[in-house]
Amino acid sequence: MPTTPPRLARFSIVYALMVLLAVAAVTLICSYGTTLSARPSAPGAVTTVVGAQNDAVLLHLLAALAAVIAAGWVLGQLFAWLGQPPVIGEVMAGIALGPSLLGTQLSAMILPSSVAPFLGVIAQLGVLLYMFTVGLDLHIGQLRERAHAAVAISHASIVLPFVLGAGLALALYPRLASSDVPFTSFALFMGVAMSITAFPVLARILADRGMLRTQLGVIALSCAATDDVTAWCLLAFVVGIAKAEIGGALSVIAGTLLYIAAMLVVVRPLVKRVVKRWPSGPLPRTAVAFSFVALLLSALTTEYIGIHAIFGAFLLGAVIPHDSSIARVLGRQVEAVVDVLLLPAFFAFTGMRTRIDLVSGVEPWLICMLIIVVATLGKFGGTFVAGRLTGLDARNAAALGALMNTRGLMELIVLNIGLDMKVISPTLFAMMVIMALVTTMGTAPLLSLLLGDKVQAPFTTGRGLRGT
Repeated sequence: MPTTPPRLARFSIVYALMVLLAVAAVTLICSYGTTLSARPSAPGAVTTVVGAQNDAVLLHLLAALAAVIAAGWVLGQLFAWLGQPPVIGEVMAGIALGPSLLGTQLSAMILPSSVAPFLGVIAQLGVLLYMFTVGLDLHIGQLRERAHAAVAISHASIVLPFVLGAGLALALYPRLASSDVPFTSFALFMGVAMSITAFPVLARILADRGMLRTQLGVIALSCAATDDVTAWCLLAFVVGIAKAEIGGALSVIAGTLLYIAAMLVVVRPLVKRVVKRWPSGPLPRTAVAFSFVALLLSALTTEYIGIHAIFGAFLLGAVIPHDSSIARVLGRQVEAVVDVLLLPAFFAFTGMRTRIDLVSGVEPWLICMLIIVVATLGKFGGTFVAGRLTGLDARNAAALGALMNTRGLMELIVLNIGLDMKVISPTLFAMMVIMALVTTMGTAPLLSLLLGDKVQAPFTTGRGLRGT
């Protein structure tokens, strides 16, 4: 339905007010937060020891990968049978093999701390390739067709949780942060962490319910894709601030904006012309080599600028036409290796770092519950209100809110970045991982409650749409 000028004007005014109010709220929160004092710095709870011989490390690494892949497959099948995305079981496998459930000594036999650096490198490579395939799946044309509703709903589902997350930082900073971390960096990171939606998990849920081509399904996919792009840009901004002083942060932000502009204005048209050389059929070795060299250079550039390499991988995938032969064929080939081999390494690495035993006592678990409530209220509430204002009925707006509250692997990637940068503590990391699992597991049951039991097929571990 075409947007009339008066309606467009009203939408623009409301959108501008929403953004200005959010910026004002976060600014006030950060101004007050600078008066708070955090706990003194303490030695990290996650240590990395490298002392084994190379052959022993390789032995332990291979055994660890085999254990994680096997456990992930078994638990993935179990959770799929229960109607949950298989990623839940795969994450649970990584946590189950870590020190939280097995204890330090028994866990060290399966995932020794000596293999952590090597497992971390494999995990980073897996995440790079995964974000590349996510970019390949991004339908920019679909976003343009539904820009009005997608932008309004997705940004509302970011603004409210971002403000609530920054506000929650006022309570968490004195209890769970280190004095080495500026409050502004902590608050902005909490805002971003609350704003993430897992586009691949959402797509998988829609596919298994037969909703991909419905009006609600198309809106949900468009909103989730817009949400992811916006959230990753916000994360790049926060990483730039957290990694440098104000002057350095401005240079990082300027470099990021310049790089994005270069990718969209220069690289994207060039890539379109290059990929036409391989219109269909099996990809030649030259096409595969070209794609991987471009991927590594893009990731290297964003890492050099001062933001994470995953942004470069994602952006390169996004500028490659999703209907090209490279996107279709290479995406399927990379996907199999990433899903089966490399992402389990990431889950294992995350499991080693997730010390649920650090969340002990009544107060920590109450804080964990508060994080879950705030995360759900922000995502569900922001989406529901925006959905109603853009014309959805209450039931579909609530269903869309449940879908946008899905977090999955995307949230784990963000949390690992925060832990690597020491913006969040190991205890808060464990709480946020629990939040990601709970909100993701709640999506399918809530959809059944709102829309009825219309699931077309049970969740499977087939990879037509990634379950991660």
